[in-house]
Amino acid sequence: MGEVAPVAAGPGAGEKGLKAGALGLASSVAIGVASTAPAYSLAATLGLIVTRVGPQAPVITMLAFIPMLLIAYAYRELNAGDADCGTTFTWATRAFGPRIGWMGGWGIIVADVIVMANLAEIAGVYTYRLFGYESLAESRLWTTVAGVLWIAVMTAVSYVGIEISAALQRGLLTVEVVVLIVFAVTAMAKVYMDPPATAIPVSASWFNPLNVPSAEALTAGLLAAVFIYWGWDTAVTVNEETADSTHIPGRAAVLSTVLLLVIYVAVATSAQAFAGVGTEGIGLANQENADDVLSDLGTAVFGDQGVGVFLTGLLILMVVTSAAASTQTTILPLARTVFSMAAHKAVPARFARVHRKYLTPTWSTVGMGLVSIAFYVLLTLISHDVLADSIESVGLAIAFYYGLTGFACVWYYRRVLTRSTKDFVCKGLLPGLGGLTMLSVFCYAGFHVYADPRYGATSIDLPLIGPTGGVAVVGLGALLMGVVLMLFVTREHTAALKLQRSLLPRKLEPQTAVEAASRYVPADSRSGVGGDWFDLVPLSSTRVALVVGNVRGHGLHAAAAMGLLRTSVRVLARMDLPPDELLSHLDDVARQTSSEWARELGRNGRPDGDGGPDGDGGPDGDGARSDGDAGPDVAAVTCLYVVYDPVSGRCTMARAGGWPPAVVEADTGAVSFPDLPSGPPLGLGGQTFQNLELQLPPGSLIALFTDGLTHAVGHDPDVALGRLAETLAQHRRPLEQLCDLTLARLLPGPVDDDVAVLLVRTRVLDERRVAQWELASDPAMVSVARAAVTGQLEAWGLEELSFVTELIVSELVTNAIRYTDGPVQVRLIRDENLVCEVSDTGHTSPHLRHAATDEEGGRGLFLIAQMAYRWGTRYTASGKTIWTEQVVAPAEGP
Repeated sequence: MGEVAPVAAGPGAGEKGLKAGALGLASSVAIGVASTAPAYSLAATLGLIVTRVGPQAPVITMLAFIPMLLIAYAYRELNAGDADCGTTFTWATRAFGPRIGWMGGWGIIVADVIVMANLAEIAGVYTYRLFGYESLAESRLWTTVAGVLWIAVMTAVSYVGIEISAALQRGLLTVEVVVLIVFAVTAMAKVYMDPPATAIPVSASWFNPLNVPSAEALTAGLLAAVFIYWGWDTAVTVNEETADSTHIPGRAAVLSTVLLLVIYVAVATSAQAFAGVGTEGIGLANQENADDVLSDLGTAVFGDQGVGVFLTGLLILMVVTSAAASTQTTILPLARTVFSMAAHKAVPARFARVHRKYLTPTWSTVGMGLVSIAFYVLLTLISHDVLADSIESVGLAIAFYYGLTGFACVWYYRRVLTRSTKDFVCKGLLPGLGGLTMLSVFCYAGFHVYADPRYGATSIDLPLIGPTGGVAVVGLGALLMGVVLMLFVTREHTAALKLQRSLLPRKLEPQTAVEAASRYVPADSRSGVGGDWFDLVPLSSTRVALVVGNVRGHGLHAAAAMGLLRTSVRVLARMDLPPDELLSHLDDVARQTSSEWARELGRNGRPDGDGGPDGDGGPDGDGARSDGDAGPDVAAVTCLYVVYDPVSGRCTMARAGGWPPAVVEADTGAVSFPDLPSGPPLGLGGQTFQNLELQLPPGSLIALFTDGLTHAVGHDPDVALGRLAETLAQHRRPLEQLCDLTLARLLPGPVDDDVAVLLVRTRVLDERRVAQWELASDPAMVSVARAAVTGQLEAWGLEELSFVTELIVSELVTNAIRYTDGPVQVRLIRDENLVCEVSDTGHTSPHLRHAATDEEGGRGLFLIAQMAYRWGTRYTASGKTIWTEQVVAPAEGP
């Protein structure tokens, strides 16, 4: 595998290493139209539609176009937001989570693998017929051999480059469309100039769906017709290899469906006018010709002499090339879907390899070609009837993933549907109607039409259900198999998400200092649960610490690392350290953790980072990603730590990497990003951090966020910060509402990195709830302090706390006067608890200990610890403060 290039570090659109800009609009449209195999689709389906609805076949092909156009709009809008070659897999993952997304990708795989068997068989049969070998065309062995060769050849074409594939499709499609147009024009000319006995003039009733005999016939006809449009989405699947990948693929999808409508209606109308709807001869309702109406019609339309023979042969050739071209264009979306799933770690990472020269998926292209061959050969060996039922069941997989795409579009853009009428129609109404239509088709086909034991070639007696059509069993069974695989594949994401949620605050407890609201948004990829966290930590003296941080990486290890660091922050915050010192200690924790985990991962043989020592590939150097999660980088942790004091209104902060907070002035709504020095990420060791202090009036808004908020697709960080400022300017909104609005404005589409957001609105404690005294360093001041404190507690109605508070003040003030010089300050704060502080100029920390029976001192702090709810020490620039808290009993009701 020396020709395999390393896979790009990110799974996002344009990051996977495919050849960008290789296709234009014309090539994309050609690929989209060719994928539907127009000549073959008409040959195999037109007779079936006429059998169901009679002469209303043209209008049925028009009606079938409507849901496809609706879904095409969903593809266009979703591709504009995220041009990822995984299409339904990626978009459904972002909209509904990894489990539903994986099922969307599985639906594409099932549909493509099954239809590859059908196309290969058709190409094999018509290859022999083209050269007059009817006996070989009737042989199961030789048609299988030819079908396998067609799959192998088209897989090779897809392997050697998207440009070669596009050139081949343009050439084949041009000839195919020209022949179909010649056929339609010749047939219609003969209807009015030299009509055969079967000819019927074109009638307006053909285009009136009310003339269909019954609702059941209408539904059956639509069911047969809707899938002749399937395949145009290949134009979107090659989006990462298309110029202007966010717009051209979507336009190509819509144009492809419109061109198909024109082709199908023109050929269906002319064929029906020429051959009629009779059940004999060349009549389109003749069951003997139902699986191939064009071969016999070709001879009747073009004649059996001279140029007519050539044109008839050319028409048969078009069925062959149509099936062959569709085989090749079916490999493209199949390989790229699996490739994207591998890049997002939803399937083994080896399938994410890219050829170094051709810049095409290697393992996914070859692997899916081999899977298609194996499926075709296996079902051919088991039973040709089972193969036939499998081919008919493909409609269920198509309806499933098309419908899922429609619903994903609505949910994906739900926050912007009210932004404008265009957004509502194109992103909501049309895709939603398309999804509902496909859901109806899926349910009706799977549980009514296909489930009928008389439908199809086989019937299976299911336990508790009874005889069931083989088509329904195969189609629904294939999707249910995907459910089992999905539960296995997504188990790590589920475990990581549960771990992440359990390690984050479940609820922000009310605080006196601030009003707070928060959000955590995991990334939309399968392993998107990462190491972002937020926290609000109550500190001493009614202060609070505000924290957001990010451990680089995704998966279980990143979530575990986040939990460890969040716990460390809470422990360090309990020590009342200033922000810069706390980050220095946290840097030590991150560095030590990084070293320990690196040794552990090395012993287990697990790669670190993105799969290799240099981040470019796996340990074998061939560009494979690790099959496990990317792992955390505990040596690259960002953290913003803010301490707010509601008594003084001062806010002190420091950061290790990441973004500074956004601060919104209470009166004017002006938004600013403080010039907070950016320290290095945590885990590097030996680094220093700087504090910044702000004075904030009450009602100010502080927004802390991780860098994932600025990484949304479609705008750069500067634009994101501008949008954030515009959103936060509406600071008078409720915080919960403002959180939702922030996410809606900055994350309207895909989320490639998880995001933590913490919004707080500051408060200032009423000055009547704070009392402060400054005492001289004189032992006589102890009694003065006791008297002042007692008087204040009586004023607050807290006389029951007087005895304990006097004892605490006496002990702390006495020690301050005895062991330090300079003034002593005493402060009482009346909050939910009673806070008593004694500050002095000393820097020596008192220690709690058990005094021996013969010792005269050492019992003061022990008594304080026994009587207070909690106590501690914090250091300031001028000394230290020892604080205690006592629980205030709630006031008794009347």
